[in-house]
Amino acid sequence: MSARARLRTPPRPATTLLHSKRTRLCRVLPYAMPVAAMLATTAEPGAAFAQSCSGQCPLATVLRPITASAADQENSIGKSSVREGLPQSSPQRPVDRSQSTQRWTVSAEAIVLGRLGGVSQTLVERLPGSVPFDLTSIGGPAAFNSNQFQQGLSAGAKLSLIYRGNSGYGVELSYFNISNQSATKVIGPDSPVDWLVMKAPGTFWQTQDFPYQGMAWSAATNLYSAEANGRFDLSGRMAVLTGFRWFQLNDNLVGTLTPPDVTAPTWKKAPFPGYTLFQVEQLPPDGPAGNYPPFWSTGATNNLFGVQIGADGKILELGRFSLDGLIKIGLFDNNADQLTGVSLEKVVYPSQAATNHAAFVSDAALQLKYQLVDGLALKLGYEALWFAGVALAPGQIQETATTPSNVTARGVNDRSTVFFQGATAGLEYSF
Repeated sequence: MSARARLRTPPRPATTLLHSKRTRLCRVLPYAMPVAAMLATTAEPGAAFAQSCSGQCPLATVLRPITASAADQENSIGKSSVREGLPQSSPQRPVDRSQSTQRWTVSAEAIVLGRLGGVSQTLVERLPGSVPFDLTSIGGPAAFNSNQFQQGLSAGAKLSLIYRGNSGYGVELSYFNISNQSATKVIGPDSPVDWLVMKAPGTFWQTQDFPYQGMAWSAATNLYSAEANGRFDLSGRMAVLTGFRWFQLNDNLVGTLTPPDVTAPTWKKAPFPGYTLFQVEQLPPDGPAGNYPPFWSTGATNNLFGVQIGADGKILELGRFSLDGLIKIGLFDNNADQLTGVSLEKVVYPSQAATNHAAFVSDAALQLKYQLVDGLALKLGYEALWFAGVALAPGQIQETATTPSNVTARGVNDRSTVFFQGATAGLEYSF
């Protein structure tokens, strides 16, 4: 091209040149930006590559304009999107985990407990039937003791409610009961016939009225518990608790003759030393028997009010399964009383006494949970309770003084211990 032609060629507008450069830059940037970012990172002070350079690294000098252009390009794209009304990308908002926290837990279970231990008190003694009636008051070898009762298992309901706050603090309420945990033991009648004797402090002693009878003793226990605790989560797996708890432990003991009398036992009023049991078999029947009461009946009630501390934690977690442990110990004020009725010549004479005494209770449990769905779990567990310093019915026999015409309660024996253990099963729902 001649010089004249070049002079006549109009110069390109500045905007056209800028557009062309930007177009070329946009074509290069997709490839240059990753490489520039990698090398710029490598060129930072402290990196191995930068340590191989002395002074100002040449790569840093070369790459600085490229990274700056990339940043300018990103800013210009963002600004152009604003001008063109396109949606801008924004950082994701953090998840508010407090909205998904399960604050409430409701649990409904069946509880089955058995009783071990108690008072050692002889309830039945045995003497040969050849001994005259009045001499049976001396007693004989023990035939049955109160610690031989096998009361078996008794079922009840267990309910609990737990609330967990944001700061790790929470509260829990819990209630359970087992009722009518009972057992009956009949001694006799023997063949050949023997005297069956029950003795108490003072002048009282009881035998069967006729040779065809045995001596029956029945025991029954009821247990109730309610508690309110404050909780504090030490971690996601462990919490400590403290609070107030109430227990009521009722224990009853009843002695009767079985089967009931058919005729009145008037032969017992014979002159000293009375008839032998073999002679009673030969006596003609007397008048009809009345509706005779039990010859002995004792009820002991314990109302325990106190404070407790404990810990609740997760021992093991494996998939949907988890194993939790719980332990509590408490000191209680036991308001204990006993009410005893003694039959003197088929008429009941009542007596009662009450006292306050310190008691100790410990509670331990293990629970295996299986997560059925989110928030709902099936629970199977073991629970044990130990009471020390309580009043049990057989222990009140030695606290009951008798005369031929009167019965007096001398106090309350509240120094007994008893142990309960058993299983729990139910559902737990958290939301």
